[in-house]
Amino acid sequence: MDLITTHVNADFDCLGGMIAAKKLYPDAEMVFAGGQERGLREFFLKSAFYAFDFKRFKEIDAARITRLILVDVRNSARIGPFAEIARRPGVEIHIFDHHVEGKGDLPCTLEHIEPVGATVTVFARIFEEKGIRPSADEATLMMLGLYEDTNGLRSSSTTARDFQAAAFFLGCGANLNTVSDFLTQELTAEQVALLHQLLRSLSWIRIENIEIAVAHCSVDHYVGDIAVLAHKLRDMKNLDALLVAVRMGGRIFMVGRSRIPEVPMGEILREFGGGGHSFAASAAVRDLTLIQILERIPAVLEKHVRQSCVASDIMSAPVRSIPETASIAQARELLNRYNLNAMPVVLEERVTGIVTRQLVDKAFFHGLAEVPVSEYMDTHFVSLPPETPIRVLQKLLLEDHQRFFPVISEGRLVGALTRTDLLRQLVSGSKDREGAISTGLQAGARNSQRKQLARLLRLQLSPEKIELLRSIGDVGDTLRVGVFVVGGFVRDLLLRKENFDIDIVVDGDGIAFGEEFRRRHPCRIRTHEKFRTAVIIFPDGFKIDVASARLEYYLEPGALPQVEYASIKIDLYRRDFTINTLAIALNRAKFGELLDFFGGQRDLRERSVRVLHNLSFVEDPTRVFRAIRLEQRLGFRISPDSELLLRSAVRTGFLNRVSGSRLLNELIIIFKESDPLPALKRMAEFDVLKLLHPSLVWNQAIADLFGEAFKAIHWYELLFLDEKFQRWAMLFLCLTCQLDDDAMQGVCARFTIPRDLRKLLTADRKNLHHILRHWEQRGGAADTILPSEVYNRLKTLPPELLVYALASARGEEVRRLISLLISQWRFLAPELKGRDLENLGYRPGPIFQQIFKALQEARLDGWVGCREDEIDFVRRMFPLPKQ
Repeated sequence: MDLITTHVNADFDCLGGMIAAKKLYPDAEMVFAGGQERGLREFFLKSAFYAFDFKRFKEIDAARITRLILVDVRNSARIGPFAEIARRPGVEIHIFDHHVEGKGDLPCTLEHIEPVGATVTVFARIFEEKGIRPSADEATLMMLGLYEDTNGLRSSSTTARDFQAAAFFLGCGANLNTVSDFLTQELTAEQVALLHQLLRSLSWIRIENIEIAVAHCSVDHYVGDIAVLAHKLRDMKNLDALLVAVRMGGRIFMVGRSRIPEVPMGEILREFGGGGHSFAASAAVRDLTLIQILERIPAVLEKHVRQSCVASDIMSAPVRSIPETASIAQARELLNRYNLNAMPVVLEERVTGIVTRQLVDKAFFHGLAEVPVSEYMDTHFVSLPPETPIRVLQKLLLEDHQRFFPVISEGRLVGALTRTDLLRQLVSGSKDREGAISTGLQAGARNSQRKQLARLLRLQLSPEKIELLRSIGDVGDTLRVGVFVVGGFVRDLLLRKENFDIDIVVDGDGIAFGEEFRRRHPCRIRTHEKFRTAVIIFPDGFKIDVASARLEYYLEPGALPQVEYASIKIDLYRRDFTINTLAIALNRAKFGELLDFFGGQRDLRERSVRVLHNLSFVEDPTRVFRAIRLEQRLGFRISPDSELLLRSAVRTGFLNRVSGSRLLNELIIIFKESDPLPALKRMAEFDVLKLLHPSLVWNQAIADLFGEAFKAIHWYELLFLDEKFQRWAMLFLCLTCQLDDDAMQGVCARFTIPRDLRKLLTADRKNLHHILRHWEQRGGAADTILPSEVYNRLKTLPPELLVYALASARGEEVRRLISLLISQWRFLAPELKGRDLENLGYRPGPIFQQIFKALQEARLDGWVGCREDEIDFVRRMFPLPKQ
């Protein structure tokens, strides 16, 4: 049997290639090796191309495969379950691919591997040679693959052959409307995370007056379409020139894009073994590290970046002008009509002067409306040739008061430059590219600030804690690393709130810092190698968290972060909200100096919770919970822009990508707040509850239940201080009280509830609800519900469910009975023991269990009250046989 397949995570080129291969192997089965990219999955759902007979792996008999046709792949690691079949003796392998770099690990008897933009281009040539003509639908699928892999025939990998293939498919009836409808450029989760890393790393290299943006990052696995990300980044930041370098495994992938001829990307990337044309180029580097490439880029740019822009590059053309014979009134009317501030005056195409709005307005005011402009025009002006370099323009701007510069070529007016044009060109790249708000403090201001913080520290902390912070700084001085206390501690210090959770960030190795601190002080440490963090634990149990300053990036939304060392500024940038990015230096020379790169103090003053960047809720959707929790705890408000981003993340469904255990942990933290109700209500306002489960709602009945729950919890905790009680589990029961049993099973599955708690939240909860409904139907009167019945029905339930029952039960009498069960009855036991029964003449056996159960119920229901009553009860209810 012949079988056609492709690589896992298939794209449109895979689909088109498989359809094309089917034309060459008409009896072959088509089976995807694994999943498909999102765009391809949506295509199958929305289009009518399901008629093509694709099969699932489980639907074929793998033992019958004798020939494997591989499309767009030649490495066994990327073909999923077919890898084992490919290695099987006797299986013939045919390969059609357009990736010429690297070597495949599969021996093949036939291969067509050509350096073109898409695999379907390989098939197009074969079709033309063999006279094969695909149908219109087939040609459309192949055109989809071609357009996707070549970015609409615009990527640097596009060849003349790809254009010829596009013409061939179009001639076969390919529908470009279908291609346009389905071939969207929406980014995958991995690409969103990668784009965010590139945005965060963005820096600029200035060659004369030209700025070239450089972005870089590292990932441990391959992420496709780096060229697409480069386009996105260039467009988002409106960049003239961009170099992107991404480490993936053992290679560095470089992409260059340029909008200006001064930066020839083809020449630049040929220095790294790549190539392309002046506006788009790429390279794949194996023999250099990412750091080496970044260090080499400035010298390469110095070598290849040409003369910076000249006057003709930024001038406006054509230019409105006015003849010398025109009147002041006419000049005034033209300036107002075209909203101009200045205009050249010409005589037979030769510029003889300049008039400005200010001049003609004054002349008009003085009654000179009909006077020719030549009488009052400014004849002392500087004109420029088109090739005037930017540095000369800069000098003119600084030394001359002229606001309007005519550009003259061969005596003719060809354009004009204004002072605004020059300023925009000169300063467009000089602003703070990182978007950080630094403190900008001079030495005197810093000293004043340190004194204020020192005073706050003395007010908020004990002398022992202040001395501890100083000793932490001393260890940093010894290791020659910067040490900072960061996050919530600093935030609450400035808010005058109590917070003894000390988080330390070290501008170096956190574990090495922890070990050095342990050598100096009586403590022990617990380390985490992956994140290079340590926890310092003192003899009294007090803990300090120590972290290495690091950069975190997310391979996909909702995933746990990957980690690299970074500076303190970058470490603070990875935080969730601006008010948590504040840090205080602890090194002796800078002790008490406040770092505020991102406007944290401003947002504290404005009582605002604001994310640091627009992808914050995308890269870590659990920040939705933290934003709500922090807003309610501090009495702040989520900023309008952050609220829009939060709603977008919820609406887009990024929370669905977060593991159940992480979601549960965020809920537990909210339930541990002193008053979680405002946060839960806010979650409902943002539709977060419905995203956790469609049936989960917030209404007045649930709010009232929470009110009763807190009363019950406070009563219980005062009575039983030492008994284990999971407060969050009881509140979770309240939140989900209106869910039916099936929905609750779904909730437990979604949140990955641990097995020991799942019974409490499902079977035990179901049983309790049944009991409470039964008692409600009986009216809950004291004479209809005996204490023994309450005890027997509820005795096996854990404390969380008993307190929940107390809060949710309807009727004062039922609540009274449940409260007595919790506080008294569950600890009640008969006074008689087994030895007493033996002394009464009973022989040990099942009868003992019956007797004790009856005694328990008799005590609960008031039939017996002392030891003698119990003896009499046993003799009456369980008479011994007569001798």
